[in-house]
Amino acid sequence: MQVFHSKKELRNSLSSFNTKNHTIGMVPTMGALHQGHLVLVKRAFLEHNCVVVSIFVNPTQFNNNDDLRKYPNTLDKDVQLLKTISDKIIVFAPTANEIYAGKIKSNSYQFNGLDTLMEGKFRAGHFNGVATIVELLLNAVMPDMAYFGEKDFQQLQIIKKLVQIAAIPIKIRGCPIVREPNGLAMSSRNERLSEEARKNVGFIYKILKSAKKKFGTKSAIYTIHWVQNQFKKKPDFKLEYFQITNIDTLTPVLRKQKGKKYRAFVAVYIEGVRLIDNIALN
Repeated sequence: MQVFHSKKELRNSLSSFNTKNHTIGMVPTMGALHQGHLVLVKRAFLEHNCVVVSIFVNPTQFNNNDDLRKYPNTLDKDVQLLKTISDKIIVFAPTANEIYAGKIKSNSYQFNGLDTLMEGKFRAGHFNGVATIVELLLNAVMPDMAYFGEKDFQQLQIIKKLVQIAAIPIKIRGCPIVREPNGLAMSSRNERLSEEARKNVGFIYKILKSAKKKFGTKSAIYTIHWVQNQFKKKPDFKLEYFQITNIDTLTPVLRKQKGKKYRAFVAVYIEGVRLIDNIALN
C-alpha cells in the first residue's frame, strides 16, 4: 500500500489515472478509522479504478482545543485496517504545514446560512475549517468523486455547496449512516465512552425513530417537545439540541408543508462525549 505525505508525490502517482478509462474516488477522513469509513471506501471501489483515502486531523475545524488534543492519531493502525479491503488503496497523510503550505488558518465562506445553524451555532468557525481543508484536499487529489457519510449531514450539505461556489469539478456522494448493533451511529468518539455508556447510547437512535413515527401524525412542535421531554427523563444525557429542518436549506421547521422533505438532527453529551445523529423523517 502506498502512503504519501507530500502533494507532489501524490500527484505524480495519480497522473497515470487521469485517463478516460480510469477514475479516482476519494474518501476524506481524520483517521481513527472504523467500519463506517470502510463502507465508504468499499463504495468508492465499486465505482472507481483508484481510491484515495486522506488521513488528516484538521486543527482549524476544532473550536475546542481539548477536543483536538484528545482526537486519536492512529495512522499505522488505519493503514492496516485499509489493507483488509485492498492493498491498492492510496493513502494521503500530509502534515499540517504540507497541506496548508505553512499558513494554518481557515478561509471564510458564504454558505447562505447553512453554516450558522445547529453545529455551526454551537461550534463557532467549525464549518469554515471543514470547508477549507476539504477544498485543499480535493484540489490536491482532484478525484472524480468524493464520498462522505450522512452522519454529518449538515457537513455534507455544506461540502456540496462548497464545490459549487469554489467551482471544483468534483461530484460529492453522500452515503447512509453506518450503525452499531444498538443503533449508535459509528464515530471515532464512541471509543471514548465507557462500556456501560456505549450500551445505553442506543437510546439516541431509539428516540430518533420514535420521533420519525410521531412526525407522521403530529406537528413539528409537538415532536420537538416530546423529544426534549424524553431526554429530561435521562439524567445521564445532556441534550444540546434537537432540530427538525427542511432537508435542503436546513432551516428550522415549525409547520409541515406538503411536498417538502424534512430531517431531524440531535446533539447529545454523555460522559462528556458529544455525539450527533440524524434521521430522514419522510
